[in-house]
Amino acid sequence: MLSADSARKPEALTARLFLALCPGADVQEALGAHAAAWQWPADAARYAPADWHVTLHFIGAVPRQRLDELRAALAVPMTPFELRIGVPELWPHGLAVLLPEAVPEDLRQLHERLGQALQGLGLRTDTRPYRPHLTLARHAVLAQPPAQRLVFDWPVQRYALMESTGQAGQRYRVLQHYGPALAHNSHL
Repeated sequence: MLSADSARKPEALTARLFLALCPGADVQEALGAHAAAWQWPADAARYAPADWHVTLHFIGAVPRQRLDELRAALAVPMTPFELRIGVPELWPHGLAVLLPEAVPEDLRQLHERLGQALQGLGLRTDTRPYRPHLTLARHAVLAQPPAQRLVFDWPVQRYALMESTGQAGQRYRVLQHYGPALAHNSHL
């Protein structure tokens, strides 16, 4: 008979992490209106509003014992900015995404600071040019974006350390929020 400890999956010892911008309720509502205006194929896997985000850095699998170290080291200076988002694109492998009209300089700086913090922790960062986007759906090769572009402003006040859950109901969960909009960084 297996004990609870011996039956534990190795994945439970690690967390699949990333850093992201998460929209608030107003932006989620605007995104919802935008997503509803698309024509989706029957097999499209649309993301739930709670899962919408713009990835800053994918971190990958990290031992859970390092979470406190990461939480502290990833608190970097951030200047709030507006992200004007809504440019639809269909990417390879059936990704339906929204892009910003332009990448604000404050977003570029935040991305760079977080990359430096990750490297200081001995973690790898993606060497490809940063291309911020918000994924609306997967398996959406035949999706049709709305005829009229629906672009809106997203006031970004904070960023988050997030974990992939591996569950369909809610793919991601916030571990910690950061940013000047918070009196202190919130640990969840």
